[in-house]
Amino acid sequence: MSMSVGALIIGDELLSGKRQDKHMQALIRILAARGMKLAWAEYLGDDPARIEAALRRAFAGGDLVFSFGGIGATPDDHTRACAARALGAPLELHPEAKALIEGRFGADAYPHRILMGHFPQGAAIIPNPVNQIAGFSCGSVHFLPGFPSMAWPMAEWVLDTHCRHLFNDQPDVEQSCIAIKAREGDLIGLMQDFTIRYPALRLSCLPNFGSEEIPEMHIEFGFAGQPALVEIAIDEWVKALQARGYEVRANNPQAEN
Repeated sequence: MSMSVGALIIGDELLSGKRQDKHMQALIRILAARGMKLAWAEYLGDDPARIEAALRRAFAGGDLVFSFGGIGATPDDHTRACAARALGAPLELHPEAKALIEGRFGADAYPHRILMGHFPQGAAIIPNPVNQIAGFSCGSVHFLPGFPSMAWPMAEWVLDTHCRHLFNDQPDVEQSCIAIKAREGDLIGLMQDFTIRYPALRLSCLPNFGSEEIPEMHIEFGFAGQPALVEIAIDEWVKALQARGYEVRANNPQAEN
């Protein structure tokens, strides 16, 4: 079974440059360790209308989505309320989240910290191993805090607890080759033929006007997908390029993750 994985990364501080995002690269690594890959990512500021719109798309799209940030209790944390509006569901205090917050903070849970246990009706909690302030899941969309030390183990918990059926013991690989003095425009027809012939693979084309390693104009071509099919496609591609008179240099195969 396959399912695309996406990320929503929320916070004005990311768009203003005050902080650098670390979530996307971490999620790529977390997924790769399980033979999975990230299909898309979207950055959002703390604008409730944009967050709600993005969440409506996420809920309707059917992808496995991780949303980072905006689930705290400060005035600029809008994600919980936006998720509820996008679902057309009320926010309500989740009993397990309530117990966890009260267990950690006692009377100091009120009046503010307890707000972090208000989730859209029907949500399930995501345990937080650091401070017990849970995240939550609504279907295949999973809401995590913005703090990396909390968010990343919580994302791993979601995958290991609910998504093992998506793990891939044989992850995609990429193999590439370099065609010396090749011009992109001269090979568009051949690339189109190969994308039709190998619809399960992803063909990449990276032109280069010359580098220290290869001073001549050249193009790096790559095929990504399941190993056996990639092996066949790259072999045919090299032969097709050579038949057109190009010098072809092979790169070492790389696992996509």
